[in-house]
Amino acid sequence: MSGLEELGIPGGDHLREALTVCSDPIKAIEEFQQQNGILLPSLKPALPFLDLHGVKRLEFHQSTLEEMRDKLLQRVGELAKSGREEDLKCLEDLLEKSFPVVKVKSVRPVVLCILKHLPEIKEHYLTAILEDKDLYNEAATEVKRQIWQDRQALFGDEVSPLFSQYITEKDVALFNHESAGLTFFLPTPKVRRQSEVVTKLVHMVGKSVKLYDMVLRFLRTLFLRTRNRHYCTLRAELLMAIHDLEVNEICSVDPCHKFAWCVDACIREKNVNTNRARELQGFLDGIKKGQEYVLGDLSMVLCDPFAMNTIVLSARNMLHQCINSDTLPRENMDLQLLVRMIALGLGAWDMIDSQIFREPRLDAHFFTKYLPTIIGMMVDDQLRGVMAKIPDAVVKPPQLPSELYATYIKQNPIASLIAMYYVLGAAHKKDRAAVCQVLPTLIHCENDRAYEDTFLHYLISYLIPFGEEYATDEFCTAVFDDFLLPAISNENTVKHLLRLLWHVHPHLTPQRLEALMEAVQPDKEHSEVVHKTYHMLQEKIASYEPSPVPVQEQMDSPLMSVPAPTPMPS
Repeated sequence: MSGLEELGIPGGDHLREALTVCSDPIKAIEEFQQQNGILLPSLKPALPFLDLHGVKRLEFHQSTLEEMRDKLLQRVGELAKSGREEDLKCLEDLLEKSFPVVKVKSVRPVVLCILKHLPEIKEHYLTAILEDKDLYNEAATEVKRQIWQDRQALFGDEVSPLFSQYITEKDVALFNHESAGLTFFLPTPKVRRQSEVVTKLVHMVGKSVKLYDMVLRFLRTLFLRTRNRHYCTLRAELLMAIHDLEVNEICSVDPCHKFAWCVDACIREKNVNTNRARELQGFLDGIKKGQEYVLGDLSMVLCDPFAMNTIVLSARNMLHQCINSDTLPRENMDLQLLVRMIALGLGAWDMIDSQIFREPRLDAHFFTKYLPTIIGMMVDDQLRGVMAKIPDAVVKPPQLPSELYATYIKQNPIASLIAMYYVLGAAHKKDRAAVCQVLPTLIHCENDRAYEDTFLHYLISYLIPFGEEYATDEFCTAVFDDFLLPAISNENTVKHLLRLLWHVHPHLTPQRLEALMEAVQPDKEHSEVVHKTYHMLQEKIASYEPSPVPVQEQMDSPLMSVPAPTPMPS
């Protein structure tokens, strides 16, 4: 019972010494029990009754201790809840008296409870807890927060597994081969920030601005090190989860809180409407001189794949509005703002890496030449759709995109993104001709942007429903030979291709399926996940049995042999 001696209570060492020097051990034990038992005069006559009922003294004392501990825990909670200064002083005095017995397991809960409810714990207590692994593990998060605030490396070790778990969960959503839908983009912002990882991080941070800043520094560092945009998502989700809990101590000091709140509303509504656009523009234009560093955090919020997806979809919708209203892209101020935000999000990594906080300069020709080219392609698609519904009308195949289009997608990241989402729109509408014509051009996108996992997840989800089109050589050539297979050296592309094959293999010709399975066959350099998925796909293909073609029942009727009447001449 370590620590009892410090309180003047004889402990195990005292009893051991007494037994060593005594002549009668039984008498020594009885004396020890009499001196250190519950010294109540009214209790002594009752103890023999316990003996008659076979209740051991150990059981009695343990039961009494548990009852006293529960009462004490309840009282500690009441004192802490009152918030009065004298009650907190009472808790501090109680901690000073009880901390020496913190290693006594039966008493430890009381000590830890007192520590949990103290807003400021003295450093020597924190050091003692940190030096004892068991104490540290059992301490409440409220206590650990005070330890972490001045020990960034330790806090980093605590949150690092959560970051890894978060990235793993995002990858599972992206590469889930059994799902044919948009599983990654399906959850709403509120559902996403109620995940286990975000909830734990919010609890660990509490109301501590210092710990919140540490988490943001970790996320920036990881984003710079890996270029993984999921860390941008976590940055936004953490802030909005804290916003949901109304932790004003943090929300009031994060300069991008209101901006992130507005972006979150746009993601929830799946659109950036005119009112939201004006609000977002106000935030960007309102950055004062000397506060340009705020652009670093704003760019991370916009770099979040969920935010970027919403903004680019809204930009594509505005291009359709330009068609319907017969206006030019350069005349649409909301479209210009969306392109401005896309540029800011795409430039997040470079901005944070260089620490040069200024918005990327936009190319005027992007609005006057490139976007009108995309609008022209959209108009051609609409005309082709209308002509296809007119009997005997000659439907012209789509033309190859212009040289200007090819130049822009090679050099301009925003142009690449607009082209990619144009293809997504065509695939969503099942416009086979547009997909076959434009999808192969995406291999030339700036910095291989068309092979990013979030885009491929989106694209594969829209390509799966084409079904019977995979029986045609033209469609397979566009999807596989001209787009996916050129990037087969990238393991993540293999994962996306396996997901596509999982759902469309029944529609492929045997020769095409065999060639594709050979192309995606993993080697020793591929991860175990790829090997496992490939073998599961092999088994699925081997066990596949096509649905029997329904046979028309022949009607056994004498009327079937009677010829149909010949119509009378007019």
